[in-house]
Amino acid sequence: MKYMLLIYEPEDAYAGEAGQKALMDIVGKHMKLGEELRAAKVQYGGGALQPTTTATTVRTGADGGQTLHDGPFAETREHLGGYYEIEAKDLDEALHWARKIPVTPGGMIEVRPHASYG
Repeated sequence: MKYMLLIYEPEDAYAGEAGQKALMDIVGKHMKLGEELRAAKVQYGGGALQPTTTATTVRTGADGGQTLHDGPFAETREHLGGYYEIEAKDLDEALHWARKIPVTPGGMIEVRPHASYG
């Protein structure tokens, strides 16, 4: 089964000089996690996302009309900074890998199975 492991961190986690140093450290940890996933023969993909300031949201109203908005769809302190998509035998295995994803203090990983229709 496929699972999305969504990485949420404080919006300002990597701001300033100290934040850039922390970012380089986190990137190195993500590279190590990728090596570990490959060694375990776990199929995966993923990526980092630009800050919410680069986002554009398409909102569909009750009448079906659509409008464009700068930024994310909701005001939050955390933002979706990246994700992994993995193939895991069950939720326990997905949680095992989610616990290994590096995040800054205050960060969290949301684990969600893909929907199966039909």
